[in-house]
Amino acid sequence: MRLTVIGSGDAFGSGGRFNTCFMIESGERKVLLDCGASSMVALKARLIDLNSIDGVILSHLHGDHFGALPFFLLDSQFHARRERPLTILGPPGTRERLDAACHVFFPGSHKNKWRFPLDVGEIPPGEPRDALGFSIRTAEVIHNSGAPSTAVRLESGGKVLAYSGDTEWTDALIPIAESADLFIIECYDYDRNLSGHVNFTKLKEQRPALKARRIMLTHMNPTMLARQDEARAEGLLVASDGLVLDV
Repeated sequence: MRLTVIGSGDAFGSGGRFNTCFMIESGERKVLLDCGASSMVALKARLIDLNSIDGVILSHLHGDHFGALPFFLLDSQFHARRERPLTILGPPGTRERLDAACHVFFPGSHKNKWRFPLDVGEIPPGEPRDALGFSIRTAEVIHNSGAPSTAVRLESGGKVLAYSGDTEWTDALIPIAESADLFIIECYDYDRNLSGHVNFTKLKEQRPALKARRIMLTHMNPTMLARQDEARAEGLLVASDGLVLDV
């Protein structure tokens, strides 16, 4: 399994980083884990062929995690002229929210007759699903997005990549991270207790409970970006746009 960090930023592009988007390759499969609003620019800057992407798995339905999808779909329809099937999976509410976003940005586009097979599915937290070549497990976390926000665990080829999504600390992360080859966790702030987000101080306190082989921080605001060296000194990886990592 190979991870390419397409975007590692927060909602506001702190540090000049693109919104959250991870590309995961396993065998012949290539999927995006989240696809934040700036992801189309980031993907094209990396010369990623959109037609090579089999699907998108969403942790939650905030714009900095799914907002590029209306543009992805229209590019696939009119520019890339996609023919291969595309699967989009997310928490309950994904279909409705995606249709609404498409309609807001390009009125009526949610009613398009797509030139490619499009499957939009929803994964209730705690109900395992096999799709896109991965065994997928999600858990509801603490982040107000108008629909369930989830942490995501992907397994393929004997490797496990886990991801917190956006959340404040919750024990629901512990089984998601258990024995993962890589656990990606948001670490938005250095030490403030902000609703819906983990800070570095809390993460250090709870780290013994996270039994992943490697832990990588992402979704950092300026207070945390300024302390990346401190995170590395703790033995943590730090995400950056363009980073490629074999899991």
